[in-house]
Amino acid sequence: MAYFSFLVGGNNTNVLLEWKKEKPSHILPPHVHLSLLIDFIAGPAIASTCRLHLSWIFRRITLQTLLYISSPPYLLPRTPNPSSLPPSPPPPKPHPPASMSTKQISNPDLSSSATEASTPSPPSTREITLAWPSDGILTVEWIRALTAALDWASRHLPPSGLPSVLPFAVFHRLVLAASNILHKERNCVTVDVGDESCSVVVVGDVHGQLHDVIFLLEDAGFPSEDRFFVFNGDYVDRGAWGLETFVLLLAWKIFLPHRVFLLRGNHESKYCTSVYGFEKEVMVKYGDQGQQVYRKCLRCFEGLPLASIIAGCVYTAHGGLFRSMNLASSKRSKGKKGRKVVTNVDTNSLKLGSLEELQNARRTVLDPPWEGSNLIPGDVLWSDPSVKPGISPNEERGIGLLWGPDCTEEFLKKYNLKLIIRSHEGPDARDKRHDLSGMNDGYTIDHTVESGKLITLFSAPDYPQFQATEERFNNRGAYIVLHPPDFTSPEFHTFEAIKPRPQANAYYDFEEVIDSDEELDLQSMDHGSALEGITAIQTE
Repeated sequence: MAYFSFLVGGNNTNVLLEWKKEKPSHILPPHVHLSLLIDFIAGPAIASTCRLHLSWIFRRITLQTLLYISSPPYLLPRTPNPSSLPPSPPPPKPHPPASMSTKQISNPDLSSSATEASTPSPPSTREITLAWPSDGILTVEWIRALTAALDWASRHLPPSGLPSVLPFAVFHRLVLAASNILHKERNCVTVDVGDESCSVVVVGDVHGQLHDVIFLLEDAGFPSEDRFFVFNGDYVDRGAWGLETFVLLLAWKIFLPHRVFLLRGNHESKYCTSVYGFEKEVMVKYGDQGQQVYRKCLRCFEGLPLASIIAGCVYTAHGGLFRSMNLASSKRSKGKKGRKVVTNVDTNSLKLGSLEELQNARRTVLDPPWEGSNLIPGDVLWSDPSVKPGISPNEERGIGLLWGPDCTEEFLKKYNLKLIIRSHEGPDARDKRHDLSGMNDGYTIDHTVESGKLITLFSAPDYPQFQATEERFNNRGAYIVLHPPDFTSPEFHTFEAIKPRPQANAYYDFEEVIDSDEELDLQSMDHGSALEGITAIQTE
């Protein structure tokens, strides 16, 4: 146990560091773990400024050391500089970090009343309410404050209390800035690594599991000039903190637009968010302003790119491969001269599409079409691999394709690629597919062909958060790190869920809604744009 002090605006601030050598029960890697407990002997006016200095500490901790921060540190009354006072009793016990092992937890949502009585009260929301930077420029310190505030709110506030920490005005500025960046990116973004000292972290589905996302970012190392991140979509739905998760990742995108790449998943759509909880989550959290928040999110979803090419040799997308729309025969619709409509496509005519077709597809739709002439977005977001050769409609889902190892080889060879990294299938989906490996470890290698491999990556551990049966999947999550010089040898990192999770209720009827995205009500999908029928996000 040791005290460190530094000056902030003339006030001496004490930081209490407590080293924990025992391994928390929910962490697999055998590292020495650090529990950072912070006592701010300062007034509320300078508390946020004090937090900025955490970056000094962060830079001096190795990436192999897991860092846990109390969320956020409680504030004590202003006191004189301790060094100028006579000896005093030991300081009050700090508020324990949320990621301690079960025996050490004093989470007010989960602990007994006796434990709560001995725990210092958390700060008021007034003291941690976020404000948009006056110059409009996000910093890593601002994102760290956002992370701490969202984490704290998830543990200490009811869902409807989120606006007291993340005001609507701040949300609006953030989603607008992110949307302006995303809509300018191409359908298939190029992740140009350039410098051989850089690495790339690829992340699969996270589904609103905020605390696991925070852990993943800390464990992998935060985005930086020499550490790229590519997220494969499905940020929302099923988990209780989809909005917070999406907002946090948008902040990183704004801060490092050429280092953080957010791709679209099938759940970033109007249909899925209306069925699997995100729409209701937003309405509960923002009340009367919920409709505006939801529309802005939909508009942002439309801007998310569909795929990426990393270092010229790795293709990533949420679902995977897609069909060619350059069919030899098609019919013209009446009264629409020159417009071609694909009808009754012969499955024997299906063939893989090209990257050029992918770049030219229209992605600004609320729900990717399952019929018509714009099928590529739906294929990219909804398709699944198969052990059977060839390409065929995905009849189980009713949208997208199934493709075999021969198609993987064709695509890799044609574009001189070595890896396809896709996501989309969690333990629930794989539990119903006996032709492919299960998702217990957060990843599977589904195709190994002459030119390379096809990998499915899933980054939401203990998924889904809400399960109707007592027996849970208890899967691990995973992320991939690609290293120079060739970026073709994936390094898999698996991790357990952060437990216990804060107490939360589901925003969808998880006992009635199907476990995986099958048997969709395709007729209720909306193939229009978020701009149709509503005011553009820029003018709201």
